[in-house]
Amino acid sequence: MRHLLSISLFLLLYNLAPAQSVSYQIQENIPYYLEVTRLSDAYIQERCILDLYYPEKTSGFATIVWFHGGGLSGGNKEIPTALKGKGVAVVGVNYRLYPRVKAPTYIEDAAAAVAWVFKNIAAYGGDTALVFVSGHSAGGYLTSMVGLDKKWLANFGVDANRIAGLIPFSGHTITHFTVREERGIPGTQPIVDDLAPLYYVRADAPPLLLITGDRELELLGRYEENAYLMRMMKVVGHQQTRLLEMGGYGHDMTGPAFPLLLKEVQRIKDEKKRN
Repeated sequence: MRHLLSISLFLLLYNLAPAQSVSYQIQENIPYYLEVTRLSDAYIQERCILDLYYPEKTSGFATIVWFHGGGLSGGNKEIPTALKGKGVAVVGVNYRLYPRVKAPTYIEDAAAAVAWVFKNIAAYGGDTALVFVSGHSAGGYLTSMVGLDKKWLANFGVDANRIAGLIPFSGHTITHFTVREERGIPGTQPIVDDLAPLYYVRADAPPLLLITGDRELELLGRYEENAYLMRMMKVVGHQQTRLLEMGGYGHDMTGPAFPLLLKEVQRIKDEKKRN
């Protein structure tokens, strides 16, 4: 009996012991274009950089590429606090902005940054089979464009289907309003053309988790755009498209959405282990 009590006490203390802490490193302002490209344009040197936050002395971790919002005309790279210390690497990306550039330059930049991650994250310990792409608003639009229209990553020698999962937050699925502004088209005039994620629905795309704010509180039509993308992805035979609506939250819905992003990363990671 004393022996059994000793074992029980050991197991209790073991389970209550804090898990071994993981330390994280951050490297800032890493250029993601080749030097010959950077030297050709001062604005590329200024904006086309990323920050990498990753767990030290470990390997096989997932990586989330995070694109900031700002309507394609503002904003700066960030490592969201809610994603820190969660056992994943996070890549915060800057890209060139309107009006200094026009479409599709910012999409090209997004693809270049994702390609950099695929080509370099293994050197930091990351698993290239676990590269996820996400972002809010304009960042959500870039996420979907890079993941659904395969030509952008193909330009950098990467197959978009290598992305483990796409998780756009409140992103346009029609042609972005800033692209329409560039053409003199009002924001209330919806367009679906070759700069719209909806144009590229396909059955073989990576898993797609669409997250928006409340349809009554979101920017005009944003929930409905995402609902239509979900429907059309299912129509063409895509097996892993889901849409989550954050009831009670408007366009600034990132707070409750970050845990859903991490849950999706873990779900796909577990699924890959089983397979």
